[in-house]
Amino acid sequence: MKKLIVIGDRVLIRISKPNEQTPSGLYLPPGVQEKEKVQQGYIIKTGPGYAIPLPVENEPWKSEEDQVKYIPLQAREGDLAIFLLSGATEVMYEGEKYYIVPQSAILMLERDEDL
Repeated sequence: MKKLIVIGDRVLIRISKPNEQTPSGLYLPPGVQEKEKVQQGYIIKTGPGYAIPLPVENEPWKSEEDQVKYIPLQAREGDLAIFLLSGATEVMYEGEKYYIVPQSAILMLERDEDL
């Protein structure tokens, strides 16, 4: 995964194993499970955040690296994300299915952290 670079306010999510059985005991085929409007999965990689361009100034002492700053994302690698499938883009990478999701499509995060 070190080769992948996620851009902007997006995160890369691997779907966690969905429930194969409904509460009433019916078994759901994979096609039905994948068409749910809300999915959950673990965040594998995150982008740098929301870009904030700096004002244009011609000052020769400033380096090129200082041209763009980012507001970091709330989501972190390892978080369990519950997200809207309608905002996600499905991609295949090395034989596995992932979703690229903008932070705005994430409804909730679960993080293992002592408060």
